[in-house]
Amino acid sequence: MVGCGGTRLEASSNGATIESETVWNDTAEGLGATGGGVSDVFSLPEYQANANVPPPQNPNGGCGVPDVSGDADPDTGYNVLIDGSSEVIGVTSAVAPLYAGLFARINEALLAQDLPRVGFVNPKLYQFPVAFHDITMGNNGAFQVGPGWDAATGLGSPIGTSLLADLSTPSSSTPPPS
Repeated sequence: MVGCGGTRLEASSNGATIESETVWNDTAEGLGATGGGVSDVFSLPEYQANANVPPPQNPNGGCGVPDVSGDADPDTGYNVLIDGSSEVIGVTSAVAPLYAGLFARINEALLAQDLPRVGFVNPKLYQFPVAFHDITMGNNGAFQVGPGWDAATGLGSPIGTSLLADLSTPSSSTPPPS
C-alpha cells in the first residue's frame, strides 16, 4: 500500500507546463488540505529508516505518511466525465488512482522488457527519491514541507519516466515468483 498525499499545481498561462507545485492546503477557505503525519500504531518500516521521519507520540508507532503525493487540489485536479458532464475533481482520493495508473503503465513497460512487475513497491520508491518532484513550499496545517521526505507530501510527486527508468534497473527488480 502506497500512502498518497496532495499537492496544488501552478501552471503556465497556456496550461502546458507546471510552474510550481506546493502542498495542497485550502483550510483558510474551509475547503480542506492533504493529511500526513506519523503513525502511533504502525512502526517505522525499514525502508523509511533514512527518511528523517519525525518521532511518533507513541513509542510503538513511527511509520511516516504519505509515501508520495500528486495533484489533489480540486481547483487544479483531474478532468473527469460524470454522467456526461465534465468536472474537475481533486482531494487525495484522486491521487491514489493516479498512482494505480502510473504503476500499471510501469508494469506494462517492465513486462515488455521481460522484467518482473514492481510488486511491493514502497522500499523501491525510497531508493529513488530523485524520481520525484520534491515539494518544498507550504504546509498541511500540521507539518511544514522541506527537502526530502516530509509528513505532508512524502517523497513528492512522480516523474514517471524517471521512476520507470529507476525501476527498470536490475538492482530494483524483484525476481519473478517460482
